[in-house]
Amino acid sequence: MIRVFLLDDHEVVRRGLADLLQSSGDIEVVGESGSAQEAARRIPALRPDVAILDARLPDGNGIDVCRDVRAVDSSIKGLILTSYEDDEALFAAIMAGAAGYVLKQIRGTDLVDAVRRVAAGQSLLDPAITTRVLERIRSGVEQPRELKTLTEQERRILEYVAEGLTNREIAGKMFLAEKTVKNYVSSVLAKLGLERRTQAAVLATRLLGQRH
Repeated sequence: MIRVFLLDDHEVVRRGLADLLQSSGDIEVVGESGSAQEAARRIPALRPDVAILDARLPDGNGIDVCRDVRAVDSSIKGLILTSYEDDEALFAAIMAGAAGYVLKQIRGTDLVDAVRRVAAGQSLLDPAITTRVLERIRSGVEQPRELKTLTEQERRILEYVAEGLTNREIAGKMFLAEKTVKNYVSSVLAKLGLERRTQAAVLATRLLGQRH
């Protein structure tokens, strides 16, 4: 039997998924939760083969849960289930070590198949998309001297700061905890020798504008 944990903040969705998966005959739902924080605690203890994780939750997101769980037990496979298809989420899923990234519009039989494939050790991440995302990390245009001290993650956060986004908005876009974003912003300011995010926004607009 393939042991599965479900994380989704809608009870109706969890019930539907549980019924669908358990009717397959070879999949057993061993736990479920509507909370990211609760799931991050319970999943390592239950040791499912696959954790189906909703990407967006009121108290966090499935991608952070995937990262946290795999840091404790890398044998647990993460399957991100999301309503949104975008590069940022896919990028975050790949970096979190997810084995798959599927849209909620997926047909029931395809989801059952996805769980079986992930449990068997296969990756459901399209190699072409994965390559494109990883290429984006490695390459990019030649960076201005001031930005070379920043990591890729810090540069992306700086771009969002330049757009005037709050820490909470950046956290939502990058699938990170708000506290994590705050730490990143502090690191960016320190590396650039600045005191306020408004200074960083002005500098970023000037520097990043040079790249286009």
